[in-house]
Amino acid sequence: MADNAGRLWVVATPIGNLDDLSPRARDVLRGASLIAAEDTRHSAPLLAQAGAKARAVPLHEHNEQEQSARVIEHLRDGGDVALISDAGTPLVSDPGYRLVRAARAAGFVVSPVPGPCAAIAALSAAGLPSDRFVFEGFLPAKAAARRERLGELAAEPRTLLFYESSHRIVESLADMRAAFGDAREAVVARELTKLFETILAAPLGELAARVEADPNQQRGEFVVLVAGAAEADADATLAEGRRVFGLLREELPPARAAKLAAAITGAPRRQLYEG
Repeated sequence: MADNAGRLWVVATPIGNLDDLSPRARDVLRGASLIAAEDTRHSAPLLAQAGAKARAVPLHEHNEQEQSARVIEHLRDGGDVALISDAGTPLVSDPGYRLVRAARAAGFVVSPVPGPCAAIAALSAAGLPSDRFVFEGFLPAKAAARRERLGELAAEPRTLLFYESSHRIVESLADMRAAFGDAREAVVARELTKLFETILAAPLGELAARVEADPNQQRGEFVVLVAGAAEADADATLAEGRRVFGLLREELPPARAAKLAAAITGAPRRQLYEG
């Protein structure tokens, strides 16, 4: 790649408090000759505050493939591009994967400008084990698919992190309570870094009931964290899953039997073939 080729900067932006924009991120936004934003109207106030003068173009889930080709051409012409999402670190449950992959495949340098991320911010303040964790992003919107996925995670020993919207927070907590049990430790982090930030920690049964009873706790953007299953519980769940899998596979193809056994018992589907 020529020395005068542009660079793609992946820039983390505030998740609420605009003061969380780092000096380096501000410099990169000011220096870029093109800004790819998830929603240009949403990002306009931030870009104005940062003093960014470059043209902003939309890059979202519906146009990413087409827009990526245009961004690559801009990089090829020697311009630096800053990729931002509506809030937080791009690509973390946000668009940008196709662009980053295309830029790297074309030989351009892709550099991160680290900063805010709602999942990591919530984990840092939750008081749950943080040495090993699983980020699940948004659960399926449809109830059946959501419950199936939670069933598959019931025996996961690592701390679980989910994003959730105000429209589904009550239903999702109820489904987590059913999948993981009332006593499983959990945290709901709402509106992080914003005026009405709240972080509630309690066993899932109590937490789900509290959020359901308080309309104020159903507003905004959420990170839900759930403690991992205890090792003894995970072993017992896996043993029961293998028992059910053994019964089902006598009547069903192995893949179908494993899927049903995982949904019934909460055992990890991939481990049901072992042992």
